[in-house]
Amino acid sequence: MKNLTTLTTPFLTLLLFACGGVPEKKETAAVEKMEFAVAEVLEMVAKENDITRTLYTKAIVGGGKKQGMKFDEDWQKEEVEAGPLPALFLRGIANDIRKSETPLGLYLGSDFPINKANKLEGKQADLFKKIKEDRKPQFFYDENQEVHTAMFADVAGAGACVSCHNDHEQTTKTDWKLGDVMGATTWQYPADSLSYEATLGVLKAYRNGTKAVYEDYLAEISKFEKSEKPEIGDKWPSAGGLYLPSPEVFLDSVRELASYDTMKVLLN
Repeated sequence: MKNLTTLTTPFLTLLLFACGGVPEKKETAAVEKMEFAVAEVLEMVAKENDITRTLYTKAIVGGGKKQGMKFDEDWQKEEVEAGPLPALFLRGIANDIRKSETPLGLYLGSDFPINKANKLEGKQADLFKKIKEDRKPQFFYDENQEVHTAMFADVAGAGACVSCHNDHEQTTKTDWKLGDVMGATTWQYPADSLSYEATLGVLKAYRNGTKAVYEDYLAEISKFEKSEKPEIGDKWPSAGGLYLPSPEVFLDSVRELASYDTMKVLLN
């Protein structure tokens, strides 16, 4: 029979991290030997990204618009008093990850992008055709960049996404509908397997990126001069007013929604 400590220490450490805590630096030998296939890790962080974006799109952008809040692709310009659109929220996360020490790549592409730079090409364009058919993720090794790559369907899950893309002045497609596969989120990592520490590093880099972009949004709000500023705290726009959750409340909600799927991978 295995020692109880050997079994419970990794579990409690992983559970603490998945729920938003920070693992202890002193790890057991069992934890240090844990390894995860890169496909598992990328799928795990992709699921958390889906949850984060859905929550932001529906609860913040969709709910906020109903209360008169504005969201714009030029949200960081001095004269614009608005928040980031969902795609720009994701781009902000990707940029923050790029600044970190974790070699994790995150990109959003489409066959009908608003920004031409986001148009899928080559092998990714071919694989995206399969994704549109069956909505299953595609995994491959990119020899040119020497990275393991995973592509996941980016589905229109909120009216805010559909209306924004259909009405945008630069759009190349005006008949998007809820449930359509609008594009693909692409994740990349150089190694074919990750240690326990590296796996948690990937999750931490993503969560730090989420926090950084959300805090940037609230920092922009603090500079508003012409628009009424939402109250930042424990309320959401769904409460029926100009409310936005604090970074802690927003991130706690993400962790609560994502922790089960994350733990299924970490404790497999």
